[in-house]
Amino acid sequence: MPSFHYMRGFAFVIVLCTMLSLEACTEEREHVAPAIHPRDSVSMMVTYGVNTLISDSGVVKYRIVAEEWEVNQNRNPSRWIFEKGLLLEQFDLAMHVQSYIQCDTAYYFDVERLWKLRGRVRILTSSGVRFSSEELYWDERRKEFYSNQFSHLITPDKELKGNRFRSDDKMTKYSVRYTRGYFGRGDFGDSPRENMSKAEADSAKQHGRGQAMPRRLNKNQ
Repeated sequence: MPSFHYMRGFAFVIVLCTMLSLEACTEEREHVAPAIHPRDSVSMMVTYGVNTLISDSGVVKYRIVAEEWEVNQNRNPSRWIFEKGLLLEQFDLAMHVQSYIQCDTAYYFDVERLWKLRGRVRILTSSGVRFSSEELYWDERRKEFYSNQFSHLITPDKELKGNRFRSDDKMTKYSVRYTRGYFGRGDFGDSPRENMSKAEADSAKQHGRGQAMPRRLNKNQ
């Protein structure tokens, strides 16, 4: 990729040649050179087809998959850009996927250590918690996730939906505001009697109120 100084020098040569050609012409004409893109738009690195394994203490624990990875430290603030999607996976010792994070677009602001995930954000944690939304922030400094978009959280024992989500980075402590649903396991599908054990049912039958027998009312009553 040509450097900014090379592009600026090349543009200067074009402008100089244009000025010399103007002096040879009898009729003056105004020529405008094409605008030079600011340095702010120049990426430091662009990598395609990323599929990288990351090890910790000699053990492979993570994988990054992205169709395109752009690193731009000239933007303010500087950032990594994953315009065509991102998948982060975590493995256990048997190399099975233990948890993952995926989205359609991702931005990582390296100075702030802040991730911005957008478009079909999906998360699965090692404890079985599932999360989905259209936008999610991951603050590495504060060790927390948060979103102001509609979010859907499913845990092993409940389901939450709302427009304000906040959690620690392990999704073990979380809160959802403006909740649209809270469902505990067994709340739907089975009647209370079906959820009772046989001993509980027999006890209820023995000590409960017996069947009411019809009787004739006295006319004087």
